[in-house]
Amino acid sequence: MISNLADGVDTFTSNAFLVAGDRPTLVDTGANFDAVAAVEERGIEPERIVLTHTHPDHVGNLGALREAFDPEVLAYDPDAGDGELDDGEALAIGDHDYEVLYTPGHKDDHVCLYAPKPGICFAGDLVFERGFGRTDLPEGDRATLVESIDRLADRVGPDLRELHPGHGPSVTDDPSGTIELAGRMARQ
Repeated sequence: MISNLADGVDTFTSNAFLVAGDRPTLVDTGANFDAVAAVEERGIEPERIVLTHTHPDHVGNLGALREAFDPEVLAYDPDAGDGELDDGEALAIGDHDYEVLYTPGHKDDHVCLYAPKPGICFAGDLVFERGFGRTDLPEGDRATLVESIDRLADRVGPDLRELHPGHGPSVTDDPSGTIELAGRMARQ
């Protein structure tokens, strides 16, 4: 089960996905809302937090969550957590193994997480339901973002069933098409 802790929050934040299962994990922490209370409401304590990247809207609740639950924190940026994520690494999240895909362009430390068997992808700020991540921020680069979108599209192919972006709704209706559309839009 995947639950978005930020669902219904009326302030600017990223999505924060709590994944239940054998290895309860929070993908991104969101910001500007009480994430600890949201976790407690669901009754699933995360053993680890995986960061798709380190923009403030994705890590703003990290301190409070660390204090409340003492989870292991993993990120591509070695200074952002307790352990460093590597491109191609297999990582247990919930009940599935996810592949870490290094996908810079929005930010230099950006990763996506993809589980081939259930067809689930956490896309961070690489792609959204009707768009793609900003490249006008420090470390942003449009050409690199397009390469990363292409890499993700090639990796997930038509077997993708769920796309969970860093902002906006999750996509279950043609998520592969959503990634392809984001790539076309980013090229314009």
